[in-house]
Amino acid sequence: MTSSGRTIATICARGGSKGLPGKNIRPFHGAPLIVHTIEHALGCPGIEGVYVSTDDTQIAEVARAAGATVPFQRPAELASDEAGKLPVIEHLVKFLEAEGEDIGRIVDLQPTSPLRHSSDIEAALKERPDADLVVSVCEAHDNPYFNLVERGSDGMVRLCQGDGTLRRQAAPAVYALNGSIYVWQRAALAKAARKGLWSVRVAPFVMPRWKSVDIDTLDDFEYAEWLYARHRAGDHGG
Repeated sequence: MTSSGRTIATICARGGSKGLPGKNIRPFHGAPLIVHTIEHALGCPGIEGVYVSTDDTQIAEVARAAGATVPFQRPAELASDEAGKLPVIEHLVKFLEAEGEDIGRIVDLQPTSPLRHSSDIEAALKERPDADLVVSVCEAHDNPYFNLVERGSDGMVRLCQGDGTLRRQAAPAVYALNGSIYVWQRAALAKAARKGLWSVRVAPFVMPRWKSVDIDTLDDFEYAEWLYARHRAGDHGG
């Protein structure tokens, strides 16, 4: 499902956040949180435009000042708690196409993942060009073959996978979606917007756990600040 056309980055940043109000523009190591992601995209070779979809005027102002394009204010129906992310990306891409853009790949970047680097995005762009979607993951802390259980209809719990005879070291490696980077082929995004993410062929791009923190709460934010200071001192944005 490989598509021709330009490669763009999309950043979807809603104004409302129940876990940590105002998190997308909360100061994070010298810049509003979303600015780190904008700088990651602008610093990545191969990305030919950086676009932000938001319903919030303050986020829009910060994004434009950082060098991103904010082509419209996101409609209210796509800014609610119930609105899915794929329709938001598809809405932005269709708007750009209506303006004459020829888009081949869409690199969707989560603004609450400030610990990635431009080099991670660049590497993800080169990962499995035959895939419909390349999605960033990290090795999971827990494993359904070893210590993840689900409750049955009888109220008892059992392993999600396997019979419990595997040693931890022998259990298959499993990965968690970290939300940081999604590299979509244009046609695959259109299909997934109708039928869901897993309706297309998905390849993983493995990232370290420390880069995979997704900020949703104050605890997440403070942990990410500590990790940034530990790993990225003197290497802002990049």
